[in-house]
Amino acid sequence: MVTINEVAQAAGVSISTVSYALSGKRPVAVDTRRRIEKAVAELGYSPNAGARMLAGRRTQIFALTEPLRIDTHAPTHMAFVLATAVAARRNDYDILLLTDEDAQAGMRRVAASGLVDAILVLDVAPDDARVALSREIALPSIFIGVPNDRDSLVCVDLDFERAAALAADRLIDAGHRSIGMLGHPEISYERSNFPPRVRAGFERAAESRGVTTAFRYAGQSRPTTATIRDAVRALLAEGVTAIVLHCAEDVHQGVLDALADAGLSVPGDISIVSVGSSFDTAALSTPLDSIPLVPAESCELAVELAVAALSGSTPEPGVHLIAPHYLDVGSVAATSR
Repeated sequence: MVTINEVAQAAGVSISTVSYALSGKRPVAVDTRRRIEKAVAELGYSPNAGARMLAGRRTQIFALTEPLRIDTHAPTHMAFVLATAVAARRNDYDILLLTDEDAQAGMRRVAASGLVDAILVLDVAPDDARVALSREIALPSIFIGVPNDRDSLVCVDLDFERAAALAADRLIDAGHRSIGMLGHPEISYERSNFPPRVRAGFERAAESRGVTTAFRYAGQSRPTTATIRDAVRALLAEGVTAIVLHCAEDVHQGVLDALADAGLSVPGDISIVSVGSSFDTAALSTPLDSIPLVPAESCELAVELAVAALSGSTPEPGVHLIAPHYLDVGSVAATSR
């Protein structure tokens, strides 16, 4: 079956533009409409007419379920909330934010109330209870993250495995044969879907190229100066010449401080690449190369897919991965060790 994604790619436009052209909800440029119509005809695409009929009964509100827990890293999470709200407003939608730690309760409430047209799911856990609930309710649900059980779901995320492999390859190409990774606190690998994917992508890439690795957590729950310094010392004791960081902004700076206290410079003594950072790593005391996580990219795509579902162009279930890109600011150097 042809999907709206294939039509958008063939016409060279976004998914939401295809939805607007087919539903008539917004004006679309004549040339753009012609390209879409041509793609529809050539591919034999047929949107769901029943869903289009419901367009007039919309509330123009999306629910965003983002449970706030004691260990929530507020700056990162709020960056995604803001990016989702901006993308929604661009599509004439408002956001109803659900922050109850019991995420299922809020999701059930809005599904039964008729207050919203679709649900966007943030802070996705590997065994997220909202997965089963999304299959029970009638509202379209788009996951910004990838749970273990993703059958029949529509998910959006950065390709974290590929991002980690890109970091490993950059360091290996510079001659590094022993590379460490400093990850999030240990609890994050149980509660979040992406840290294990970064670690796995990094270790697979290194193994495929015959490079040794060492891994340390930034702590058990909340990183401290002491746990960060201990992790850095442990990695250096393993003989690493480069480190991949996948952790919060304050941990990045803590690593740089620990290296400076040890008399080591970046990139002279240690090369560093940051993976999945949603902050500006070039603004740290030592600018760091990064493969960033850009909230706007995944949130805009999630909103587009929700709009498409409501316009009768239901997205094909699956994981929509965003390709990573490398930002070079000079924190990687060749090594002779």
